Formats: sequence, C-alpha cells, structure tokens
Amino acid sequence: MSSTPPDYALEAEGLQKTYAGSKSSSPKHALKGVDLKVKRGSIFGLLGPNGAGKSTFINIFAGLVNKSSGTGRIWGIDIDRQPRQARAAIGIVPQEINMDVFFTPFETLELMAGFYGVPKSERRTDEILEAVGLADKRDAYVRMLSGGMKRRLLVAKALVHNPPVLVLDEPTAGVDIELRRQLWEYVVELNKAGTTIVLTTHYLEEAQELCDEIAIINEGEVVACEPKDQLLRRLDRKTLVIEPVNALSEVPEVFARLPHTEVSMRGGAIAITYKFGEVSVADLIERFRETGNRINDLRTEEPDLEDVFLSLTYNRAKPDTAA
Repeated sequence: MSSTPPDYALEAEGLQKTYAGSKSSSPKHALKGVDLKVKRGSIFGLLGPNGAGKSTFINIFAGLVNKSSGTGRIWGIDIDRQPRQARAAIGIVPQEINMDVFFTPFETLELMAGFYGVPKSERRTDEILEAVGLADKRDAYVRMLSGGMKRRLLVAKALVHNPPVLVLDEPTAGVDIELRRQLWEYVVELNKAGTTIVLTTHYLEEAQELCDEIAIINEGEVVACEPKDQLLRRLDRKTLVIEPVNALSEVPEVFARLPHTEVSMRGGAIAITYKFGEVSVADLIERFRETGNRINDLRTEEPDLEDVFLSLTYNRAKPDTAA
C-alpha cells in the first residue's frame, strides 16, 4: 500500500452485476452501473430496501461475487489487478454469523490473523477482545456465546489485520439495545482513530445519527448520494403540531382546503404538514386562533431519514433473493 493515503477509501465506477438465469428464472441485473466514492475517514451509510443490491455491492469488494463489468478500488488498489492487496485493506462484518462453534474467541482471532499473514509478534488478539467486550469470554467456546457476543466477535474477526476500511453489513441485527450502544461506541472510536466505516442497516435512526454521508440504492441503481444534512433537506415539508387548551374532535373549518398543506388529527391535537417557503407558520397559528380556542403547546417536526428513504424507494423496490 502507498504511504500516501488516498482521498477515497472505496471507489466504484460503472459497477454492474448480472446473475445468470436458469430454466425457471430469467437473468437478474442486480447492479446497473453503480458509481460511488466513499471518502477516507468518513462513516458512510449504504441504504436500500431488501433486494436493492447492497449485499451484491459489498460482496464484490469482499471477493465473494465476481462483477460483470466496471471497476472497483479499495484504498486506491484495483480489486482486479491487485486482489490480494485490495482484500488486505478491507474488513467485512457479514450479516450471517459464520464461525466454528468449537473454537474459542481467542483461537478464532488467532486463526483469522494467520489467514491474513499477520506475524505473531504483531497480533493484537487480546487487545481486540478487550475492545469488543469479550475479554472475559476469551477461552469459552463460541457455541456458549450469546447472539450479541457472536456479533461482536464478527467485528473482532474483521479487525485482526488492522484494515483501513471496515464494512458493517447489518451489524446490529438481533442485538439488544445495550450491546448495540456499546458496539456503536466502539465503531465511533475506530473512526476517530482513522478507520473508514461503511455501514448498511435497516435501522435508519442509526444511519441518521452516525453517518457523515449516505447513499441510497434501489433496484441496482444509486438514487441518492449526498452528505446527510443535504439529503435530509430534500424534503421541503415540515409539520406543525398544535395542542389546544380544549381538545378538538375534528379539523377546524379554517384549515379545510388550505393549499400546500395536509391536515390531520392527533388525538385532540391538530397536525398541519406544510410546504416550507409556501406556507407561513404565523399564518397557521393565526388561523387557529380564529377558532376561539387557545394554544396549550405547539412544536415543529422536521422530516427524518426514514421520510427521505421512503420518498426515494417506496413502491419501487422488488424482491431480489440474489442481491
């Protein structure tokens, strides 16, 4: 690897993958010319519905799936021209728990370090086990570990060769809230130390909290790739929730057929979703006061990542068991 770190930790240009058909199924175009660049040092979110192509994309860089066309680079290294060096620059935490249940965590990491050719003098097995909270399970059989502990051991396996890029593919699936929090604290510390993190998750609140930049992939195509804050601004709608002193039973007439708004009831309160820049909050409040009711409380709700995600993918994704 070059002594000068690249600007991008992961790069894909025109990446395509078509799975061959069979007698009972036609060929599946899982990736349709994907272009993506993951900045070095970032926490990058790769989101999409089931079957969108996320796993296919990751497995190409992991060396588990052969691409049909296009180019890919890990830490500036071409995955076709220098496959061994490229794989050495990346650690993959897969969705599936795949390890020998009759090994101990210590033996598992030592074996993985051997596969990567890490000299014994440079191995950090006990340090990694301590970091992921498995030091006290060092010599227990993997089959005795809980599901959450096995997830953390997957992360540990991906770190034995100290890769500059770490891909987490649904890392918190089936993990309880406390273990999830501990895992993310460790991932954030890794990122602060210089590791680039690529995250796929169905927990959109995690992506919104953690990621610097987010790409959304749908039906094998990138439909958005932007800094998180810019992506959240894609929806120019907000919701004003007015809680009156006297609970409402129906939407007041003054809000009926109001342009650029959607009005609904929330118990005895009223929620007005409006188009930012075309409707004045002051006007909405004044209209409410015309009802003769008084305001007990009000708040404004901003769109979140789930809203943006659904606006870009809703009713477009189709099941894809190959991706």
